[in-house]
Amino acid sequence: MENNPSDIYAVISEILEEILDIDPKEVTPESYLIQDLGVESIDLMELAVSLNERFNITVDEELIFLTPLRMVIEKACKEQRDVPTLVMEKFSFLSPERTSEILEDFKNGPVLKVKDLAQYIDSQNVK
Repeated sequence: MENNPSDIYAVISEILEEILDIDPKEVTPESYLIQDLGVESIDLMELAVSLNERFNITVDEELIFLTPLRMVIEKACKEQRDVPTLVMEKFSFLSPERTSEILEDFKNGPVLKVKDLAQYIDSQNVK
């Protein structure tokens, strides 16, 4: 499979539809995994396994699912460092624009979107 962004998104969408048993129209790049699609922790584990298999990569679950995001933000604040810079150092697959979006949206709950998964996979395929 050629791993261009639209192919990556199509595969992620297909996996989410299978795992969550949802209508394909519900999955967009802008969909929040937890808030919009109702993904639970068990679904994330299944998603990681499926992504490993379908893209033939080793998924770092903490990174792809932004698990340590809160700790990174707290560390930056505590150390009086630039928060966006530290977030982009930890999650190097996120664009500066997406990092800003996440930091603006962070207080509203889980921020992981389908497009974040695609960006992570794309970054792994480049290596």
